[in-house]
Amino acid sequence: MISDAHEGIKASVAKVMTASWQRCRVHFMRNVLAHAGRSGRRVVSAFIATAFAQEDAEAARQQWRRVADQLRPKVPKLAALMDAAETDVLAYMGFPAAHRAKLHSTNPLERLNGEIKRRTEVVGIFPDEPSIRRLVGAILLEQNDEWAVQRCRYMTLESIAPIGDDPLVSLPNLAV
Repeated sequence: MISDAHEGIKASVAKVMTASWQRCRVHFMRNVLAHAGRSGRRVVSAFIATAFAQEDAEAARQQWRRVADQLRPKVPKLAALMDAAETDVLAYMGFPAAHRAKLHSTNPLERLNGEIKRRTEVVGIFPDEPSIRRLVGAILLEQNDEWAVQRCRYMTLESIAPIGDDPLVSLPNLAV
C-alpha cells in the first residue's frame, strides 16, 4: 500500500514539525478509481465526493466510513484502501473552510519541489551546504512572492493568523 512506504517520513514529520501527514485528494481519487472498474467509476467518485462536501472534519470522517461500508460488500479492496487512507486524505478538513480549497491537493507543493529539483540539477554539484540553502531559499522566496501577488492569493497572512499557535509570529508583528 502506498501509505506504508512513507511511514518513516510520516513519523519524522510528526516528530520534527508537529505536523500531520496529508495525502493529495486528487491523487487518492486516481488510485481509487483504478480499483472501481470502468462501470463503477462515476458512482464511486460521487460516493466519495459526498465525504469531501461535508462542513467539518468529523462529519467528513463519518461520511467517509459510511461510503467505505457501502462499498465493502461489492468492492472490498476499495473499501480497505479507503480505511487505510482516511486520516491522510481528510487531513485538510482540520483547517478552516476558507483554506480547504487550497489544501486538499498537494499539487502546488509538488510543482514547487519539481522546480527545486530542476534548478538544483542544472547546478549539479554544489561547493558546500550554504550554497544549496541560498539557491533553494531564493527559489522559495520567488515562489512566495508569486503566491502573494496572484489574483487568487494562495493564502493571506490575515487568513492564517487565527490558526497560528506561535505568539511570536503574529500578524501585527509581521505587518509592522
